[in-house]
Amino acid sequence: MNFLAHIYLSGDNDLIKIGNFMADGIRGKDFEKYPEQMQKGILLHRAIDTFTDAHPIFRQSTKRLHSRYHHYSGVIVDVLYDHFLAKNWNTYSQEDLATYITNFYNSLEDNKPDLSDRTLGMMPYMIPQNWLLSYQTVEGIAEILRQMDSRTKNKSKMTFATEELVAHYGEFENEFTLFFEDLRAHAQTILK
Repeated sequence: MNFLAHIYLSGDNDLIKIGNFMADGIRGKDFEKYPEQMQKGILLHRAIDTFTDAHPIFRQSTKRLHSRYHHYSGVIVDVLYDHFLAKNWNTYSQEDLATYITNFYNSLEDNKPDLSDRTLGMMPYMIPQNWLLSYQTVEGIAEILRQMDSRTKNKSKMTFATEELVAHYGEFENEFTLFFEDLRAHAQTILK
């Protein structure tokens, strides 16, 4: 799952959300230097990733992309699934998506001293460009994938993945919907 899903699956605790959001850049036991609630978020992120990578529905989505994108298929599906979460936000939350995202950005700003360097480096781009809200549209996803592709020096070819998104939109959305119910239940058991 990508940023929006990780934040959403963290429940209502802002520090767990932040830890879950910034976990990708934190290796091994380095998570222990962060505040306790952020540590929970980091560990939750790892559990979500492990569950996701092994889930048959997620793997079905990645297979559709594998011949063209190889090992980047999982990363692309993470982003595509965030699109469906953002698009169908009202199914999963009573809070307006724009408000939810603004509150998260404010939480990042309020907790800057505890953020990872990677997160601090991302914020000047993510917040003004409102990456998380841009996930609602195919055009927004296309821009996110283009940015990710440029970070791989265009080796990943992720820029073109919206072609498969559009061609198989219904299949990806159905797979997301089924998968996300399982993932939500899994995340809830970890947060207890």
